[in-house]
Formats: sequence, C-alpha cells, structure tokens
Amino acid sequence: MKRIAMLLALSVLVLGLTAGPALAAKPPIKIGVIIGLTGPLEVYAKQMLTGFKMGLEYATKGTMKVLGRKIVLVVKDTQMKPAVGKRLLAEAYKDDKVVLAVGPVSSGTALGMLPIALEYKKILIVEPAVADSITGKRWNRYVFRTGRNSSQDAVSNAVAISGKNVVIATLAQDYAFGRDGVAAYKQAAQARGAKIVHEEYVPIKTTDFTAAALRIIKALGKYKNKKKFVFVIWAGRGNPLGKLHAMQLKKKYGIRITTGGNILAALKFYKPLKGMEGATYYYYDIPKNKMNRWLVREHNKRFKVPPDFFTCGGMAAAMAVVTALKRAKSTDTEKLIKVMEGMKFQTPKGPMIFRKQDHQAMQRMYHFRIVVDPKLPWAVCKLVRVLRIKDMQIPIRNRR
Repeated sequence: MKRIAMLLALSVLVLGLTAGPALAAKPPIKIGVIIGLTGPLEVYAKQMLTGFKMGLEYATKGTMKVLGRKIVLVVKDTQMKPAVGKRLLAEAYKDDKVVLAVGPVSSGTALGMLPIALEYKKILIVEPAVADSITGKRWNRYVFRTGRNSSQDAVSNAVAISGKNVVIATLAQDYAFGRDGVAAYKQAAQARGAKIVHEEYVPIKTTDFTAAALRIIKALGKYKNKKKFVFVIWAGRGNPLGKLHAMQLKKKYGIRITTGGNILAALKFYKPLKGMEGATYYYYDIPKNKMNRWLVREHNKRFKVPPDFFTCGGMAAAMAVVTALKRAKSTDTEKLIKVMEGMKFQTPKGPMIFRKQDHQAMQRMYHFRIVVDPKLPWAVCKLVRVLRIKDMQIPIRNRR
C-alpha cells in the first residue's frame, strides 16, 4: 500500500510539473497598429503610437497584460498609401492573427482599409483619421472610431465664431479630410446664422497660398459691415496660417483667421495670431482629471515635452481596447462588438461613448483663445469653455 501511495504521489508530481507550464503559457493578445510612420503625417503617427503604448501601460497598471495574457503589438507602416494600408491590414488579420487593429492617420488610407475589416470580420478602431465618411456612408459594423470626426471639429469651430452677422470663406486640402471637413463646417455654421460665401481647395503639399488668398479676399470683399472670417482646415506641412497672416488680412481687409487646434509644433505658428478663437480636440493643460495628470507628468518625465494632440488620441484608443477586452472577457469579435456599442470609457479628455448607430466616439471639445506665453515656444490654447457632448448635435451620416 505504501508503495502504491508513493507511485501515485510521484505520478501527481510529474503531471503537475508537465501540466503547469502548459497551463501558464497562455497565447498573447495581438493588436495591429496600422499607421503612416513615413510620409507627410508621420509626426501624427509617431505621437499616436507613443500615446497608444502609454495608454496600454496605464490601463494595465504597468503589466501589459489583459485577461491574463500578454499584449503584443504588431506595428506596420502604411506610408500613407491606401493600397499599402489595405494590404497590411489584411496581412495583420490573416497572417499575424491580430484580435483587432488600430489606425491609420490618413483619412484616404482609412477609407481604403474599411472594406478589409468587413471582409475579415475583425474590428478596426480608427485613430486618428477624421473624415466623416469613415463612420458615415463608407462605414461598416466592424469599424469604431476613438478619434473625433470632421463634424465634431466643424460643429465645435462653428460654435466658436458663427452668428447672424458673420460671413466665412474656407481654405482646405483637396482630399477627404478637407472636403468632408468643409461640408460639415458649412452645415454647422449656416445652422447658426453664418453664411459660407467661398470655398478654396488646394493640393495637400501646397506651400504657396497667394492665389487662393486673393480669391478669398475678393469673395469676402463684397460684404460690408459684416464680421469676415477665413476658416482653415489643414494637416501636415505648408503653414497656410503663417502665409495668410503675412498678407495682413485683418489689417488690410478686416478678415480674421480662425482654425482648430493642432500639435505643439504647429502651434508655434499660432503665436502671431494672438486672440484668435477656435475649437480644439486636446491641449495638454485643459483637461483636469487623474488620467491626464498622469499622462502629462509621465510624458514630460520621459520626453521632456508635454503630451500632444495625437498622443492623447493614441491613449484614448488604448483605453477603449483594454476596456472592451475586460468587459467582454473575450477576444471574440462579436462579443467585443456587443460590449463596445454604447460603451463608455475614460480618456485623458474625460469620458467618451461609442455611439451605437455608427460607433463614433462622442466626446468633449474645447473652445479656445490664443494667448502667448514668452516662456513657451508654442502658442497657448487658453480655455474659453468646455463643449460637452450634449452641447453638440453631431449628425449621423451612415446608411445603416
């Protein structure tokens, strides 16, 4: 009996030694990050990736694990080319076996990637591409967006300056981001009594804005005793704000410049625009909450500068991912969709909510006025007021 008992004990020990590692070795949760790390918007992509990594760190309390499994990022560079983005997303879903993907930066690339999410029936969280059509007429049920859309940019900026005595011309890049942005802005501004009298669309790499500015001056010059504005929608290089300011639009023609917020490098060019008003998605000193304080403190410690526009966006996307995985208690796509529709999650901006109808993240925006602090190399976006989710009527533009 003693011999049998010893053999049984040895058998249990051997089984424990062999089964233990197998039970402990849970497969990682792979997340694709498909963004344009090279190209005209590469600075945005790099900020987003930094913010996404920091967001995962914050959401997992430094473990980089969720559901007891290690998070592994599969990062791919779209080069801001729609065809490349499509190929890489398909590769991430099929070959790399990612649970879901996040990205890209460019609206044009994002629109090319949407059908791939539908084909593979896998979630794509769009961050930070903003074209309305992403969660509008080109949307499908596998697409969620943590980034703000063109309508959110437009409505918030329209609220900042529109009124019955206001006439506006617009200047934007000639692709989805610019055209969708102007369409949404026009609708929002006119709903508040303003009149859009001229629209200018120029190539994405434009650096000489003289001809466009002259046409804007001519169009607005017809309106006497009106408040005249030129609203600029721009991403990347070119600095149209500086070029327009150099033409002394306000002094010579009574035309004020207005635009949304931007990254710190671009806010350097806002310094001459002291007193300009607009609305922004994020400025590091505006939100007052625990998560943003952590982000500002840690980013300053690690990189010697505050977190930027798209750093916040990357962190918001990471918070959405981890929140969804925890609530679904699964990596199954359908279970994730079920918990994500209507899901409220915390971000450095405060709470966001995925709208059920189109999976667009409803979020706060910030009406700002430019002030200048000589100690800072960039202009400060001074808060005028918080534009709450309920303060903005954001259209549902899909065809569900």
